[in-house]
Amino acid sequence: MSQKKTQNHASLDVGSEDFSSSEHRPKGRSKRLLSLDALRGFDMLLISGGGTFLVLLKGKTGIAAIDWLADQLTHPEWNGFTFYDFIFPLFLFIAGVSLTFSLRKGMNMGLGKKALYQKTLIRMLILIGLGIIYKNSPIPFFEPSQIRLGSVLGRIGIATFVSTVLFLNFTFKQRLAWASGILLVYYAALFLIPVPGHGAGDLSFEGNLVGWFDRTFLPGRLLQGSYDELGLLTQFPALCLTIFGTLAGQILGKAWTDFKKIQYLSLAGVLLIGVGLVWNLHFPINKHLWSSSFIALTAGMAFLFVMMFYVIIDVWKYRKWAFFFQVIGLNSLTIYFAYSFINFRYTSAKLFSGIYQPLPEDWHRVVEAFGALMLVWVFLYILYRLKIFVKV
Repeated sequence: MSQKKTQNHASLDVGSEDFSSSEHRPKGRSKRLLSLDALRGFDMLLISGGGTFLVLLKGKTGIAAIDWLADQLTHPEWNGFTFYDFIFPLFLFIAGVSLTFSLRKGMNMGLGKKALYQKTLIRMLILIGLGIIYKNSPIPFFEPSQIRLGSVLGRIGIATFVSTVLFLNFTFKQRLAWASGILLVYYAALFLIPVPGHGAGDLSFEGNLVGWFDRTFLPGRLLQGSYDELGLLTQFPALCLTIFGTLAGQILGKAWTDFKKIQYLSLAGVLLIGVGLVWNLHFPINKHLWSSSFIALTAGMAFLFVMMFYVIIDVWKYRKWAFFFQVIGLNSLTIYFAYSFINFRYTSAKLFSGIYQPLPEDWHRVVEAFGALMLVWVFLYILYRLKIFVKV
C-alpha cells in the first residue's frame, strides 16, 4: 500500500488503480471518468456505514418515506432484496469497470501480460491481508480458530485478479460466456449436489451447500456460525460482477458516440434485471448465498447506475452535486478503514453534544452519526486538498 502526492488525480485506491482512457477523450482534457469517482464514493459511503444516521431515523419523524429508506439500508434475514444488498455488488462491478482502463493503460505503456498478472496478484495478496486485519482487529494471534478469513477486501482482490486473467486472454463475448457459465454451474451445484444430512437442493440457512462447504474446507471463524457469506463457494458468483464490470468498462472505452454507449449499457442493464427476476422464480434472490438470480439482478442495476452517473456527470456535465461523492471516491480505502479505526462518533459527541442536548434523547445518536459522517468527509477533503490519495 502506498501514499502518494500528485498534481493530478492519477492515483487511485481499492477497487480501481488508474482508469484513464485515451480512447474517448480529446487531448489536453482530463482523462478521468469523474462519474466513476462519484459512483464509487456514493457506494463506499454506504459500505462504510455512512447511512447509519438514516437507519437511526426510523420511527422518529413520522414520515413514511424516511422509514422506508431506513428499511432499505438493512439486509433481509434470508431471501429477498433491499437496496443495501446492492451496495457491495455495485463496488465489485465498479472495480471491473475501472480495471479495464487500468489494464489498457498498462498495455499502452508496454507492459506485458506477465507484468500485469504480477501486479494484480501482489495487489490481491495485499487486499486479502488488509481484509483479514480489518475483519479481525484486534487479531487473536494465539487463537487462530477465531480468525475470520473471508473479507470484503479479499473478495475484491480475488475478483479483480481473476477478471484480469480473463480480460487479457478472452474477448468481450467470451468473458460474457464465462460469467454466464459460472452462474449456471453454481445454480446447478446448489440444486444437484447433496449435502450430508439435508440432501440436494436445500437452500435453507442450515442445509445449503455453501454452508457445508465452508464448514468443511474453510478454516477459522465463520461469520454466520454455520457458514460465511464471504467464504469459498460464494466467491465464484461474486467475481461474475467484476467480469460484468469489465464489459461495461469496455463499452465506455469504445470510440463510440455517447448515445451508443448509453444504449448498450441500458440494454445490458434491463436484460440482466429481467433474467434475475425470472431466475428468482426458481432460485431465490439471496444476498447471503450470492444466488445466481441475485448476481444477475445486481449486475443489471449496476449497468444502469454506471449509465446514469455517466450521463449526468460526463455527458451532461452536471458535476457540482457530485463533488461530495468524488472526494470519497478518490480515497475509498481510507474511508473504509477510517470508520473502523477512528472513533468519529466520539469526536462528534465532543463537538456537537452541546447543540443537540435540548433534543429528545432518542435523537442524540442520530445527530452524532450525522456529525461523524461530516467529520469523515472533512478529513477526506483535507486529504483531497493536499492531493494525498491512498491506494493499493
